[in-house]
Amino acid sequence: MTTTDDTTTIPDSGVPPLPDQEEMNAAFKLIEDHSPRIFTWSYEREREPLVTLYNKAMASQWNSVTELDWATEVDPEREVNMDSPAMHLFRHVATMPGSPISSWSEKEFTKLAVEMQKAQLSQFMHGEQGAMMTAAKIVETVPWIDAKYYASTQTMDEARHTEVFAKYLHTKLGEAYPMSPFLEEQITVLLEDSRWDIAYLGMQIVIESLALAAFGDMLRTTQEPLLKKLLRYVMADEARHVAFGILSLGEYYQELTDAELKDRQEFLCENTLRNRSRASTPEVWERMGVSFEQVVPFIIEGSQAIKTSPTGSFQRGFFAKLVPNVRKLGLLDANNGYLRQQWGEAGLLEFEFAEDTATDYEAYDAVAKDRAAAS
Repeated sequence: MTTTDDTTTIPDSGVPPLPDQEEMNAAFKLIEDHSPRIFTWSYEREREPLVTLYNKAMASQWNSVTELDWATEVDPEREVNMDSPAMHLFRHVATMPGSPISSWSEKEFTKLAVEMQKAQLSQFMHGEQGAMMTAAKIVETVPWIDAKYYASTQTMDEARHTEVFAKYLHTKLGEAYPMSPFLEEQITVLLEDSRWDIAYLGMQIVIESLALAAFGDMLRTTQEPLLKKLLRYVMADEARHVAFGILSLGEYYQELTDAELKDRQEFLCENTLRNRSRASTPEVWERMGVSFEQVVPFIIEGSQAIKTSPTGSFQRGFFAKLVPNVRKLGLLDANNGYLRQQWGEAGLLEFEFAEDTATDYEAYDAVAKDRAAAS
């Protein structure tokens, strides 16, 4: 029997007791959402591209229990990429006079690579939960029934993504890392904003494009079969989500004033050019017993010396998706080309005419490819 604070006894049910306030504060984050919820009484299917995308989403749902082989054995130390640009940089840092990692052996470098992968997968997991919450907000706030239908399928997709990354971390790699404060702030802003299209712009266009680049970067380097299939399936969903954002916002942005479009352009500048610190991982170095503040100057100097950026391929992949997607929304040239000028000065316009995700999302559909091959 279990006794409550008011001495009432209740039968043991096997269910854990509710957490106390201290545990709740550590486990939960409360976000105030100021967006109005919209019921629509128009059930006409008026947006054919969204109807097509919704039908595709329904057909492409996959089962994380039956379609991924969780019995696969994973040896993290054997599977990590020890030949990545980041690891080349850290080995160079170890040779620099006064480096805090100058005494490291191969064992420490292997452990660092494992911790970096755990940190990256942890941010994938947290980001997917943020995407799940943002997609649920879109269901409630977007005025079009076709968009509500599709956002409902995305909410299910993001729940599955959160689940599989959490399960992979827990069963194959070990303790996850906390959510990056930069990613947390980025998603919190989207959830708190009262404008429904900002949730679209921030999540479907910026963060989902970023996710496609990050997942693709890991997919190219990993040989671990479970993680490889997991990433292929998640990317198939994410490409549809970006296409959803392009199709919805492309219509809506034709109705906005120059001042409203300028606000969206500034949002994109803030989330691309002015917010580069979210990739830092101080907790990794803390777990390695190294002060982040001490090692960062050596990483910066080493990166300049050997002309290596540990995030270079990821950054190119991100902008190769983001820039053409934003061009398709009409935001590059609005307000006399304000965003074109900002991104041009940053050297990003080389990606302008790469394929946008609303055009090539079916190329990512690993779920359909695998099912076709099996049948």
